[in-house]
Amino acid sequence: MNPATAGLVLGDLQNDFLHPEGAYGRAGVGSAAIAALPEKLAPLVRIARARGLLVVATLFTLAPGRGGAPIIVPHLKALRPFLATGDFAPGSWGQKLVDTLAPADVAVEKVAYSAFHASRLEWVLRKCGVEELLFTGIVTNGGVASTVRDAHVREFACTVVEDGCAALSDDLHRAAIEGLRPIAKVITIAQAMTMIAESRGGS
Repeated sequence: MNPATAGLVLGDLQNDFLHPEGAYGRAGVGSAAIAALPEKLAPLVRIARARGLLVVATLFTLAPGRGGAPIIVPHLKALRPFLATGDFAPGSWGQKLVDTLAPADVAVEKVAYSAFHASRLEWVLRKCGVEELLFTGIVTNGGVASTVRDAHVREFACTVVEDGCAALSDDLHRAAIEGLRPIAKVITIAQAMTMIAESRGGS
């Protein structure tokens, strides 16, 4: 790994997903594995930042539409009927990366499962010279898997940090990881930290 051409993706690790007072916390939607991610990932983020990897936070966003009401696609509205005006709003506390992992070098708003869809993510990565991506975040079978697959078809070298991702159930998490093995290297947080620490180049 060359830190100067590598990026660490923090997928959707936002207050509205993770904080007890966020949208999902208030609705009681989550899992112990998801709640544990910020503390587990903090050492990885620190070493990535110190070695000069680009730290990228992808932020799920509900953009305001008519009358300021959030634009929520039908499948999400059916799945999460508790989402309301103000949740995941651009620039809001709920939309932001959790304090434990902040700050990111780059924050990219996303409006779908894949962080590449209708966003500036690829443009930022190319402009910053990133060729290799390490993926963490939530949920493994949703945003993580979709973003990894889109990164793969864009010919980024993809690595998934298995215990740096989580889903609403362990079964969903494991199945998603297995499904990504053909297109991505799968490692642990400890292995990622060692790889970064032993990397050459960068800062």
